[in-house]
Amino acid sequence: MLGSFFVALILGASSVLGSPLHNVTTRACGTTISDEKLLAAEQHFKSNVVNKEAFAHVDAAANAVIPVYFHVISEDNTLDGGNVPDSQIQDQISVLNAGYAGSGLFFALAGITRTTNPQWFNQVGLGTSLQTTMKQQLHVGGPNVLNVYTVGFVSGSGEDLLGYATFPFSYSGNPIDDGCVILFSSLPGGSTANYNQGKTLTHEVGHWVGLYHTFQGGCSGSGDQVSDTPPEASPASGCPTGRDTCSGGGVDPIHNYMDYSFDSCLTGFTPGQISRLRAQLLVYRGISI
Repeated sequence: MLGSFFVALILGASSVLGSPLHNVTTRACGTTISDEKLLAAEQHFKSNVVNKEAFAHVDAAANAVIPVYFHVISEDNTLDGGNVPDSQIQDQISVLNAGYAGSGLFFALAGITRTTNPQWFNQVGLGTSLQTTMKQQLHVGGPNVLNVYTVGFVSGSGEDLLGYATFPFSYSGNPIDDGCVILFSSLPGGSTANYNQGKTLTHEVGHWVGLYHTFQGGCSGSGDQVSDTPPEASPASGCPTGRDTCSGGGVDPIHNYMDYSFDSCLTGFTPGQISRLRAQLLVYRGISI
């Protein structure tokens, strides 16, 4: 049932772009999903959610374990060339679990692969044949397994990105594409100023579990499909305390992981986002919390 719906949808709605990195002071993100396709995806989701009230409260004691495979892509064997140490990956897992504490999710490192491929490291980007080849060779597991690829985003369509991810509803149409691709230097202790506390992956995993950006749809409509995130006209940059771009609903959610503030400014998800991600995971990834 899910597969037939998404054959037509997947090409236009499979992934979300993350953030530029080199010498920039703000994130920038593009999404390939149009308003029309987002509406179709949301209609399908709502028609398949069973007992939505069951997701209204989070039982932090009931954790669903998400196996995580890190695929380290480097151009050589140096740290500057992308060969991040196991210690940084372990720190990244800790940051990820801290970000999702209380959601019912627990991320467990299941394996690390290391591939030296300068072309992948420098040129992998959303929708490229290089990305397809990389994922065909490295992707493991089913819809409940998180695959994370660390690259350099030096040139091509991925130039200066921090990361991108797939949505849960895309899985059935293209399972091998599933996962997150992030900049290697965005890991905790990395060299990307303002974005080196590991929260790029927290943000991208937010998409992987079914969340949109807080500024999705701007000040009108249903926005990010979550009622307790105040509407926001545009992405935040830095940490602009008191920013209020939409009248009514409260100040902008600049501390939300799904905004574009600096890592140091991002602190959490809302109960509504947690409720949504739990329902998304059940419908599209078979994960029950």
